[in-house]
Amino acid sequence: MGGGRVSSRSRPRSIGVDPATGKEAFVVAEPGGFLEGLADRHVLETAAVLVAVVGAVLEEGRACDVELAAFVRPLHAALEECVGVMAEWG
Repeated sequence: MGGGRVSSRSRPRSIGVDPATGKEAFVVAEPGGFLEGLADRHVLETAAVLVAVVGAVLEEGRACDVELAAFVRPLHAALEECVGVMAEWG
């Protein structure tokens, strides 16, 4: 590692699901590389879908607390990943 700073994003990151196998694909990408760009895009697309779904549920106004609580972990994970992407861009 050359004594440099190890990015908190040097762990495996999802780049999506392989449509042929249905398995999630992960990479450990070099900063600024093509695979990191794919992983960043996947994070942002996933967060956008989650925002749309949660927004629709909230607009409907019929969800109970248990149903809303089911979104807490996925929202936290998406937010954490987005913050990581933004930190690398900043």
